[in-house]
Amino acid sequence: MSQTRVLLTGATGYIGGSVLATLKKSEHENIQNAQIDVLIRGEGRRALFDPFGVQVIPFQSLDETDFIRKLSSDYDGRDASSWNQLTSVKIIDPSIVIINTASAFHTESAKAMIEGLSDRQSKTGQKTHFIHTSGTSSIGDYPISPTYIEPNELQDDSNIYEYQSSREAHSTYKQRTTDLAVFNTGLETNIKTTIIMAPTIFGKGTGPANNLSIQIPALIRRSLEYKQAVVINDGAGEWDHIHISDLTSLFEIVLFKVRTGEHVPDGKEGLLFAETGRHTWLDISKDIASVGKELKVLDSEGVHNVSLDEATAWSVNGNVQVRELGFASNARSKAIRGRALGWTPLREGEWKNAVEEDFRAILKEENER
Repeated sequence: MSQTRVLLTGATGYIGGSVLATLKKSEHENIQNAQIDVLIRGEGRRALFDPFGVQVIPFQSLDETDFIRKLSSDYDGRDASSWNQLTSVKIIDPSIVIINTASAFHTESAKAMIEGLSDRQSKTGQKTHFIHTSGTSSIGDYPISPTYIEPNELQDDSNIYEYQSSREAHSTYKQRTTDLAVFNTGLETNIKTTIIMAPTIFGKGTGPANNLSIQIPALIRRSLEYKQAVVINDGAGEWDHIHISDLTSLFEIVLFKVRTGEHVPDGKEGLLFAETGRHTWLDISKDIASVGKELKVLDSEGVHNVSLDEATAWSVNGNVQVRELGFASNARSKAIRGRALGWTPLREGEWKNAVEEDFRAILKEENER
């Protein structure tokens, strides 16, 4: 069996860095034997990856789609430095898997990676696979607006492709646009694509750079500004959650199955949810209030309700759609396909400490500034 080369994007991020750490510690021999290369923005953080024993390929931006396509097509893993000049290198026989965690919202770079894999597959005959990271805000509804309400729990063994297509026709959303581009570009080019769609992620990351997630830390930071926990509207929206280590173990098992030639859902069936539990937004805010009061950094254990407009203004270039879908919606999912592959999440019990862990990490960061 030839060596597989895994090209990982977004390795300085929370998910990507944790995926890298998980793969490097994998007990699966066919992952241990894979060559892993990371595509990162700029030279400045190259040294962060020295302990991982991976090649680093620097670039400037996901907008460099010509570079990304050529890299996906021709890279042979032997001379990463040459890729700064788009130098042509001889293609040798290894297959390549791309794990894209760099951005769930950058449509053109995802398409360029898949098109590059198609170029490679045409030239070498080697099979390739594209694993893309997304989030369940793509299936979120609009309970505040309200322009669309989704009362159902969605299962990934149903036709999520058609569901996404229908939702996108009703209202475009950049992350969902990218999901559909991954589906459709893979189908058009005969490249196998699999999307792993994560809900709220909790737990400390294990990568070399960013070790904090997005949603819970964002609400904690906002509570510190208000001196009180906050929730958008009534906080009744329900989301699922997953520990970062359980999420990265799903990436690991998908790569293992791809490497051994076992079936992994792809094409229109190629979407895997990843969940272990469920919460409301108010649940998180109440936990923030309780922990913040206990740590003596919030003035009360009460939760302050804010409007969607006020919450949108939290960001300089605030986007009301992103704020509602990502921090106030319902996004109920059930991970059937991953469990059928043998995925067994183990860390749900740590959810009860998720807010406190992030709170302490954020306070530590602020004290060290």
